[in-house]
Amino acid sequence: MNHGNPMARLALRFCGWSERWFPDAWVFSVSAVLIVCVAALAIGATPAATAKAFGDGAWSLIPFTMQVCYVLIGGHVVALSPPVARLIERLAAQPKTGPGAVGLVAMTCMLLSLLHWALGFVAAGLLVRALARRPELPMDYRAASAAGYLGLGAVWALGLSSTAAQFQANAASMSTELLAITGVIPFTQTIFLWQSLLMTVVIVAMSWFIAVRSAPAPAQAQTAAQMGIDVSLPAAAETRALRPGERPEHSLWLNLLLAALGAAWLWGEFAARGFVAAIANLNTYNFLFLVIGLLLQGTPRRFLDAVTHSVPSTAGIMIQFPLYAGIAMVLTAAKTPDGATIAAYLSDFFAGIATQESFPVVIGLYSATLGFFVPSGGGKWLIEAPYVMQAANDLQVHLGWSVMIYNAAEALPNLINPLFMLPLLGIVKLKVRDIVGYTFTQFIVHLPVVLFLLWALGLTLAYIPPQMPATMAAP
Repeated sequence: MNHGNPMARLALRFCGWSERWFPDAWVFSVSAVLIVCVAALAIGATPAATAKAFGDGAWSLIPFTMQVCYVLIGGHVVALSPPVARLIERLAAQPKTGPGAVGLVAMTCMLLSLLHWALGFVAAGLLVRALARRPELPMDYRAASAAGYLGLGAVWALGLSSTAAQFQANAASMSTELLAITGVIPFTQTIFLWQSLLMTVVIVAMSWFIAVRSAPAPAQAQTAAQMGIDVSLPAAAETRALRPGERPEHSLWLNLLLAALGAAWLWGEFAARGFVAAIANLNTYNFLFLVIGLLLQGTPRRFLDAVTHSVPSTAGIMIQFPLYAGIAMVLTAAKTPDGATIAAYLSDFFAGIATQESFPVVIGLYSATLGFFVPSGGGKWLIEAPYVMQAANDLQVHLGWSVMIYNAAEALPNLINPLFMLPLLGIVKLKVRDIVGYTFTQFIVHLPVVLFLLWALGLTLAYIPPQMPATMAAP
């Protein structure tokens, strides 16, 4: 099907280059730390201030690091349960060709990521493994794994779990200073704008098309077996007579009682905050998956075996997230004697050259550039929001669309930044170099198309002054 396809040949060239030259994610992370530190010294920050910022920031993402680890653990526990494993296997039995399998992974990942970013890549990673267990299917394991990353690399911030949109819709989340700049911006002015929905449809369709067309033909495909990757399911435990101390481990009652306690807490969360707001909180999301996992696994022993099987996939996250946290702190806290930072220099440069018409392109490029060094949708919005939204007010750009400019552009660097690839790579047992050739192919098409959509659709929107909550309205 794809033999001689120019896009497939291009992806294979990128893949060949990355397999030869692209370093492991750890080397990439350390290099990024050194580059940012040198930049801080270049603008006049002292070595002591730079080192302090890095050290202070290194552990600032520990709660988020553990949350992402639990995303993987919870997703594994649910997916390895007998009911869900059967569902994934049935879905994996549908494709008849390798590119068709890649397309199935891409669409599944993106649609689920619009509901929640973590659900998308966990489900997609396990679907890739299930497809790879079909020896008759000539599916390129690298291309399918890259397709399983498209949720985070393309559309996650355009959906319900958009951190920036959630943040701006909730007055209680914002500081008084930021609230005075932006007001409250409801979902109807961000992710539910018809312009936003159209952009999402275009990006999903484009990403799916690229994934299918760039998948290698059977003759060039590398299967999981050819790459020496074990995608088999955990072996069933041997059946034998249980010792008295082992019997509680195989009883349904412990899991049922613990799940009932957890379900009662979840009920209270959903009732108090609403489903969408509650599920966007990673703690609630992870708790939900653990409760579901307890029920679907049935017994404590099956639950613990599934957890044990999932833990090795968290290794890259645990060791590399502190480096990225340090990078973020150097960008924002390594100050010169007059108080300047790298982030301030960047913001002054990009915001200063924008006009009302060029704002989407300029800020989109800026946000994508900064996102390569601060790959955290929520954390980076806290850095950007004050000056980006003030610039939008000054230039009279629609504030809700300014949030969507951030959302669409923020996803772009994820296609080539190793940080958020790590959870998926932990599931599929690959290295960054194995999939970045395919994600880079997506990136070079996405960049001009996304920037064009942000500019063209932005022209259809008129500026609306900040809408303050009633408690801040003038008497």
